[in-house]
Amino acid sequence: MTYLDHAASTPTRPEVVEAMMPWFTQHPGNPSGAHQQAREARRAVDEARDAVAALVGADSSEVVFTSGGTEADNLAIDGVLRSKGGTPICSATEHPAVLEPVRDNGGIVVPTDEAGQISLEALAETLNSIDNISLISAMTANNETGVINPITDIAELLEERFPSTYLHTDAVQATAWMDLAKYCEGAHLISITGHKFGGPKGAGALIIKKGVPFLATQRGGGQERERRSGTQNVPAIVGLGKAAQIMMSEREILSARVTDLRNQLEEKLIALIPDTFRTLPAESNRTPQIAHLCFKDVESESLLFLLEQEGIAASAASSCASGAQQVSHVLQAMGIDYEKASGSIRLSLGWTTTEGEINHALNVIPQAVTQLREYSK
Repeated sequence: MTYLDHAASTPTRPEVVEAMMPWFTQHPGNPSGAHQQAREARRAVDEARDAVAALVGADSSEVVFTSGGTEADNLAIDGVLRSKGGTPICSATEHPAVLEPVRDNGGIVVPTDEAGQISLEALAETLNSIDNISLISAMTANNETGVINPITDIAELLEERFPSTYLHTDAVQATAWMDLAKYCEGAHLISITGHKFGGPKGAGALIIKKGVPFLATQRGGGQERERRSGTQNVPAIVGLGKAAQIMMSEREILSARVTDLRNQLEEKLIALIPDTFRTLPAESNRTPQIAHLCFKDVESESLLFLLEQEGIAASAASSCASGAQQVSHVLQAMGIDYEKASGSIRLSLGWTTTEGEINHALNVIPQAVTQLREYSK
């Protein structure tokens, strides 16, 4: 199988699995306990917390472990609003894990430009016209197209003109490719999840910087410094920490290699298949792993079916909607018309992607598109 759906979930690294296994089989202790085995588990959680903190440029005390990116996003928005009140804002291209809690809290969705980047002008206008905006959420990199938002510019805008408004960024798709310690430095809350960068599913984190008003939404035993109660998932947290360490050492080399493979895939598909377009405008600032293309006169669901028959796994949009294939709200927000959007697919690369897989895709996709176009005549 040629796996080109890393933006949905990337394979777990063998080193991560190896680090996790003893915590399934040899160490039963609850990190909240007092005996030796409990202390061993707590030490493992603390070491993973240090690794995640280093990855995002935070203090270890600011790391709150969660079950993944969706929980981290929900927790960021609901936790701040429970404490501070006010109105949240997000962009129209955010992941549903941000859009839904923003809407549920009576928030405001601001438009994007044609690349799907949040409009700084629209954001500033909204902040000027509406009182008591307490939180802005803008993803670091989009999960469907890979376009990068100007997080530093947003942070500077808030610091200079709206210092009582806090900034959350969903960095789930950026973690494997960008230096979050640098790029998200101005954000007050940062969401990540392990299975996007070689860690396990079910392990994520929310970074809550010191001084951010916050009330927990899940109460109980008071774990995670009273910010997210529940017994910590020690094997998953250990795996998340190990993946964070790997990213710190391999990100630059991986990004360069994957960028070359993505460019080769995009350029050759566009050359081989008439009426094929990049979804993003030329020269858009984006992460390396995603090639998002639109094929004229093709239905994406039919194309994905043919690709799977030939051993290629890809997707039409985000894979976080229970497998449903429908025109993406991201493409709608970018102003892409229905006909063009209905023929779009996301080919996403990752740490396991090889040149052989790219060549396989280059052999199969043009034939599949041609076949579908002939059927539609």
